[in-house]
Amino acid sequence: MELQDIRRIRLYRQHLTDPADVETVIKDLCGIQAQIPTNVPHALTIRTGAPVDPETYGENLLKSWTIRGTIHDFHRDDLPLFKADPKMYHAGDWFGWGGDALSDEGRTMWAQFILEKVKGGMSLREELKEACMEKGMTEAEAECMFESWGGGLREMCERSFLCYKANSRREFMLCPDYTPMGVEAAEKVLLERYLRHYAPATLRDMAYYFGWNQTKCRTVMKTLDCEIHSVKADGKEYFRAGELPGDVPEIPDCIFLAGFDPLMMGYEKKDGFFVPAESLRGIFNLQGMVMAPVLLGGTVAARWKITGKKLTVTCFRELTEREKRAVTDAAELLFLKITKFEFV
Repeated sequence: MELQDIRRIRLYRQHLTDPADVETVIKDLCGIQAQIPTNVPHALTIRTGAPVDPETYGENLLKSWTIRGTIHDFHRDDLPLFKADPKMYHAGDWFGWGGDALSDEGRTMWAQFILEKVKGGMSLREELKEACMEKGMTEAEAECMFESWGGGLREMCERSFLCYKANSRREFMLCPDYTPMGVEAAEKVLLERYLRHYAPATLRDMAYYFGWNQTKCRTVMKTLDCEIHSVKADGKEYFRAGELPGDVPEIPDCIFLAGFDPLMMGYEKKDGFFVPAESLRGIFNLQGMVMAPVLLGGTVAARWKITGKKLTVTCFRELTEREKRAVTDAAELLFLKITKFEFV
């Protein structure tokens, strides 16, 4: 198998050339990374073939910390999968986080206070913080509870008391009740989904995506009930589950991927499969951000950004006139409100 064949299959299985509805895409891709909320509607738009409304797309979705400990939008039916540990479910042990800023009693008290506020209808993060400060929370305690990477609010989500609503606001809700399926069972479901909708992929890719080591990936893969296929390409072994159609579509000339797009997050980034080595820092910067790529013929050649009504495409190499036309044609179809457009 040629590498370009693997690119075609990955694009197809990730619904970039096989459109599906929002719920199917979200489930198949094990959720979509959502540090920057506006990325999610775009990642869905390019996979559904229709504009996804940023205000309404999350009706059946939730947001919390899942794959690799990063925040994702996912379907509420998958709560037992992503919050799978029965020992963590509604655990009242609030010890062990926050350093010296909060006492054990303080952690418990503020968690209960916030939970009561959300039960009463308060949802926005800043509203909750203001209510805590009015109740007497100190600045040091607030920095711990409302820390930008999650803090105490994340702990409440990890224990399935709270979760974010899937929208552009930092808005919490009570986590729906469910029965955790158990960590080992969840790992099997997640790896099978990966092998059906991200693969063909190497063990190194699987390890990168899940944050496991390759030995664990191989061990879990051996426990799956589905048939696993393998193929060699460019001296590497690629694995997948499920059969492929006989007519996988060709790679589109141009795709405007989202920031933190599943096509970027699903595979070992340093292998240069989609992003050439010389362009790696143009997409994966040193601050942990994953920029929005422009895929040309299956390889990242630029990144894009919208400021107001202006679209800027930052090129990593000189584009041919045909490639520039493919970019502008794709942009005109996708970004209907853009009035200015430039290559840099």
